[in-house]
Amino acid sequence: MSRTSTPGPSRVTRLHIAARVAAAVLGGYAFAWGVVAAVTSLSFAIGMEFHDAEFLGAVVGLLAYLTVFLWAFAARRLAVGLAAAGRWWCTAGGHGFARAIVPILTAAEAGR
Repeated sequence: MSRTSTPGPSRVTRLHIAARVAAAVLGGYAFAWGVVAAVTSLSFAIGMEFHDAEFLGAVVGLLAYLTVFLWAFAARRLAVGLAAAGRWWCTAGGHGFARAIVPILTAAEAGR
């Protein structure tokens, strides 16, 4: 009988668990914030009432947060999950950030 070495279960450290939890909570929050801002601004831009657009954005943002939160734990490698989430955040979060910061900057310019 030949001895073959089978890889054992990988050792999960406290740092690994902390990184997953931080990625799930903080990354999910940042991504959901961008999704809420993007959905709300786009819905309002196409003619939906503001409070209806705000509610729709909140519902979609909650679903986005849940998806990213679960994905952070389900991904086999955290780096791959973070890279993919980062690409998504740059599109949704970047748009939301731009939509949030432009009125603030223009109001500051008008106030001078």
